[in-house]
Amino acid sequence: MERVRDVSELPKAHLHLHFTGSMRPTTVLELADKYGVRLPEALTDALTSGEPPKLRATDERGWFRFQRLYDAARSCLRQPEDIQRLVREAAEEDIKDGSGWLEIQVDPTSYAPRLGGLIPALEIILDAVETASRDTGLGMRVLVAANRMKHPLDARTLARLAVRYADRGIVGFGLSNDERRGMARDFDRAFHIAREGGLLSAPHGGELTGPSSVRDCLDDLDAHRIGHGVRAAEDPRLLKRLADRGVTCEVCPASNVALGVYEKPEDVPLRTLYDAGVPMALGADDPLLFGSRLAAQYDLVRRHHAFTDPELAELARQSVRASAAPEEMKGKLLAGVDDWLAQPV
Repeated sequence: MERVRDVSELPKAHLHLHFTGSMRPTTVLELADKYGVRLPEALTDALTSGEPPKLRATDERGWFRFQRLYDAARSCLRQPEDIQRLVREAAEEDIKDGSGWLEIQVDPTSYAPRLGGLIPALEIILDAVETASRDTGLGMRVLVAANRMKHPLDARTLARLAVRYADRGIVGFGLSNDERRGMARDFDRAFHIAREGGLLSAPHGGELTGPSSVRDCLDDLDAHRIGHGVRAAEDPRLLKRLADRGVTCEVCPASNVALGVYEKPEDVPLRTLYDAGVPMALGADDPLLFGSRLAAQYDLVRRHHAFTDPELAELARQSVRASAAPEEMKGKLLAGVDDWLAQPV
């Protein structure tokens, strides 16, 4: 068997990780027990067995089931110390996977009811990120994401709040949840507010729907990055547009298979995107439900798409370049990628 370098030692940036979905299974089970939360049987079985739940979100019923499991896990986060624990453990897991920079994505309105309101919830999250970053040494920032299932006015409120706290560690503004609901253009004012405030535009698109949703993110939301974006592979002209503009797709291959976007890992069009010159940043999305973290995405690309170590190194570089990390941090990580590639095998 050919010897290869350890992808967990490859320096990289992690740009697509959702807040609740970053939790360790053991943490969810402990918090559920602490607060007397009765988790759905499918979630409990998955958390105790280590096998991710069987999900398929290509229809609305399947997406609802996915959201039900996600919401059940989120209901276990009830106190500031739970938030602090989640963030610290997410940082520790990323460090183990070779990440030097993490942008964790959160909709603070989802946590506001149990944490004293929207502003207190956001401040608790930002304080936790600042503390975890300081204590672990991981560069860590926040991407605030609006929910496309809610009214666009809610997104504008969230965008203004994100801009207001930009000096506390918020670097981007996103749009998540079922992209089959809520047109991108309905949220153009919120994204305009965010961009004017200096935040990156990073909406989800091109996952559950086709290339048109990626075009909408570019045309209506002036996206710097696209959450997922894999369905752009179905349109060669769109691929060229992404490549020419240098728009990075935050590709989460294990998630794509788990949610039924593609049947098997080798069907995810990673090679198509890469060969077209579209920058990519591999992400774990929701490892709590999909069962694999950041380094596993690189391993998947190696095993199922025959990416060589130099190509994996380039993927890591692309993740770093697309991040909001300070230039000094980017330089350090890029130098680390070169050192990894220079190691003998």
